[in-house]
Amino acid sequence: MPAVLHASDRRTFVTRAGQSLSFSALGFGSAPLGNYLRALSEKECDQTLASAWDSGIRYFDTAPLYGLGLSEARVGRLLKQKQRSEYVISTKVGRLLQPCAKEEVNGMFFVSTPQVRFYYDYSYDGVMRSFEDSLRRLGLDAVDILLVHDVDAFNHGGREGSEARIRELIDTGGWKALAELRDDGVVSAIGTGVNEWQPCARLLELVDPDLFLLAGRYTLLEQEPLDTLFPECGRRGVGIVAGGPYNSGILAGGTTFNYAKAPPEVVARARALDTVCRRHRIALPAAALQFILAHPLVVSVIPGGQNVTETRQNLAVLDAPIPAALWQELKSEGLLHAQAPVPV
Repeated sequence: MPAVLHASDRRTFVTRAGQSLSFSALGFGSAPLGNYLRALSEKECDQTLASAWDSGIRYFDTAPLYGLGLSEARVGRLLKQKQRSEYVISTKVGRLLQPCAKEEVNGMFFVSTPQVRFYYDYSYDGVMRSFEDSLRRLGLDAVDILLVHDVDAFNHGGREGSEARIRELIDTGGWKALAELRDDGVVSAIGTGVNEWQPCARLLELVDPDLFLLAGRYTLLEQEPLDTLFPECGRRGVGIVAGGPYNSGILAGGTTFNYAKAPPEVVARARALDTVCRRHRIALPAAALQFILAHPLVVSVIPGGQNVTETRQNLAVLDAPIPAALWQELKSEGLLHAQAPVPV
């Protein structure tokens, strides 16, 4: 029987500056706590975060975008009660928040947000201001990881738009600001947080990141980074935080993929994966989480949890023992990349 994973299992990552970060294998992606699709009470958020902490989760990811500041404030309310050495926290830069008229609020998937709008700014001053604003919302003196948020085709109208934002980051000093913060020991690690592998590969050509938060692109459904991104990450010592392990819902019994209705071919592949899992009496979400953590580059996987029940479900499926025969069958059926690392 394979070894059982636990949320509190630690994975150590050494940054380019020689600093050691200790991630819990299961992290907490806090986008849902920004009122993703529905408004949450402060009590609900406090209970969800307390449940995560009590389970041994010690890595928390947030961003200004998530609820236009709500997520950072909610995560910070928990963490500022804890010893600073006990957890790892990442937040993001690239979007600044400013007060606005009600009709100008641009919360995207987030509802009942503060009356602010975001605008993109990947410049030196923008990065520094974003960092300072995040510390204020979090109520913390420091964060461990700063990630450039969403320099991708989806958010910027295509691959040319993505490249323009990456060039803005380099040419107007945004990456220089991040590097200075790392070099001065203000943060331990820098990188990017995106839903596409291509911007990560491009930044590897241009700069010296420590970590990538890659959401939804290395999952049971998709393993393209094994051929495109991960080999160079391995050569450069760049770690991966894996977000979106359920591809926004389809691998956890939902109907969405990449935050939209799943297309027929994705539904069919998810059903095929589920069929194999059922033959082995394994829940599809258990296979989804544990598969990702088998890759040696992955320092943590961060499913979102919007309430205590969802957080506990993530914990339960992580702990479920999975027989090696499941992974063998998935590969023999062509449902997994032949060279994908699997749990042992």
